[in-house]
Amino acid sequence: MKSACLLLLLLFLVSPLRAQEEPQPSPQGEEILADEETLSSEEAPLDEETLLSEEILPDEEALPDEETLPDEIIAEETFIDPQPSPQGEGSPLDDDAFFFEAPPLIFEVPTFETRSFDTIFPGFSRRQRITAMSSTGVRHSFMKDEPPILIPNPELEIDLLDSVMKRNPSHLIEALALVPYDEKEFDLLDIYNALGRVEKIQNFPATVNGNDLYIFTESTRIESARNRRAIPDPLPAVTLPFSQTMYLRLKEINFGNLFIRADISISMYGITYSMTNFTDVRYYLVPIMKAEKYVTMIYLEPVKEGILIYSVSGFYLPGFISDRVNLTPNINRRITIFINWITDGLRAQVTDND
Repeated sequence: MKSACLLLLLLFLVSPLRAQEEPQPSPQGEEILADEETLSSEEAPLDEETLLSEEILPDEEALPDEETLPDEIIAEETFIDPQPSPQGEGSPLDDDAFFFEAPPLIFEVPTFETRSFDTIFPGFSRRQRITAMSSTGVRHSFMKDEPPILIPNPELEIDLLDSVMKRNPSHLIEALALVPYDEKEFDLLDIYNALGRVEKIQNFPATVNGNDLYIFTESTRIESARNRRAIPDPLPAVTLPFSQTMYLRLKEINFGNLFIRADISISMYGITYSMTNFTDVRYYLVPIMKAEKYVTMIYLEPVKEGILIYSVSGFYLPGFISDRVNLTPNINRRITIFINWITDGLRAQVTDND
């Protein structure tokens, strides 16, 4: 009996020790296992097809499939390496396929034949032709409702009259002169340089009752329409501009200072010189012609017989002024001065080159 009790006491003492030695399941075991499974799934490697179809770099956009692009876009984005592939590296294309010899470029300057007087003004009588080649030339004054008599060949598009009529003039004057060649034939550059001698205008008089009368007492260029400071004429040009605008001041004995805008335009055959008043014209401080109401257009062309000078002038005067003041003879005299000034400028080209 005593032995049995001792055995039971021994078993009772040993049982708690074994219970402490057995591992107890961790309450966080399920969470740790779940984290490990999540980590395993995130670190699982993706196959190559998944990477190619889904991975897009952050700074790039997905490129459209080439089959969906239009042919023009594919052609623009396709390029060929300018460096030829070394021989022996398996390049399927021949180097010579990328190079070709371009044909030489040839630039031809257009040539043209000098026209004749009869080509520009066909149908002139012999008497009209002789008068045009005289010192006075042909003159014709007419009103806006009357027809002109100097009509250039319409196929040549030398239409000064239409340009003048746009200013709605009341009075018109047309003139024609032919300056024969003397010691040399003149070209467009000679004409342009003759028109550039503005300071020489004052040197040419008009004939009034058999006497020489210097109508322009001063002639000079000015800087601009606003800045009217006098500037000298430039040296003769060596090249022609396509167009040019200059401003002039002509001091006239009757009307005082005339401020003129002169526009030059150059075509294949000739030069057009247009003169317009950009301020009012006054007679003893009384305005008799408003700004932009006077225009003289002069066309100059080297022809076979000489230098052709054809001009059309137009100006507007109200009826109460034109009834009291006849400006047509005055304008006619000034046109004569301009023609003599141009002619002398052409002659000066010969003496200056000697």
